[in-house]
Amino acid sequence: MIDRYHLRYFLSVVDTGNFSRAAAACNVSQPTLSMGIARLEAQLGRTLFDRTNRRVALTDAGAGLLQHARTIEAGFAAAERAVTGAAAAPVLRLGILSTIPARWIERWLAARPHAPVELVEGNERELRARLARGRIDAALTILRDGDERGAGQHLLSEGYALAIGASHPLAGRASVRAEELAHEPMIVRRHCEMLSETSRFFTARGVRPFFPARTTSDDRALSHVRARLGITVMPDGFRADGVARVTLEGFDATRDVGLVFATHAPADAALIAEIGAAVAG
Repeated sequence: MIDRYHLRYFLSVVDTGNFSRAAAACNVSQPTLSMGIARLEAQLGRTLFDRTNRRVALTDAGAGLLQHARTIEAGFAAAERAVTGAAAAPVLRLGILSTIPARWIERWLAARPHAPVELVEGNERELRARLARGRIDAALTILRDGDERGAGQHLLSEGYALAIGASHPLAGRASVRAEELAHEPMIVRRHCEMLSETSRFFTARGVRPFFPARTTSDDRALSHVRARLGITVMPDGFRADGVARVTLEGFDATRDVGLVFATHAPADAALIAEIGAAVAG
């Protein structure tokens, strides 16, 4: 017989991706949680997790158990609420692409101050993996071919442009050619989904700039630009005081941003409207 706490341990490992964090979330020691998982595996006769020094991943058997475990736990929670009269307060687990402007998320959160939410930031590959494993309910990310025919909802299409310090001589221009930037230092946004395309664009035009900084933080990139340490290429959604946005001639890349929902979480019309308003604002 499978005990409820075994399933809670299992779900906690799935959601946190780590045995020690799962133990802390369940308020038990790591040996206690590990023993509980081992007992669950023994009862089922299957290994549920592939364990390495760097990560914990679901096996096929674990993936097969996941949806059933969530359904069972939801049933337990519903029964408890029915008896105690407590109102349901589901937590929305939302993945956020690391290149999504922070002000979009700030606007959205400000409009729903009392609704429980867990935000999980990551790159596109990480968010897709979490969606597939049921670790998040939805992701605000780049839409790819096929998304809108399935679990995706388009919110916005945007291009890319130069971010230049407001006091820079080029800041007042409507557009700039790549060749004019040959001697301009540039900030590398290492997490940018268009990094390879941007590099090829400049290289093809003989532009090989000096890189005074490489960062995975867009806030820091904007700070560097504002201080005139260098310039960079960013999606159009990034705006900040002291930073001018200037068109880069010939660089026509665009991205489609939207919500992608996990298989266990059907598309939420209210969430789509809320985030759509925050993005459009």
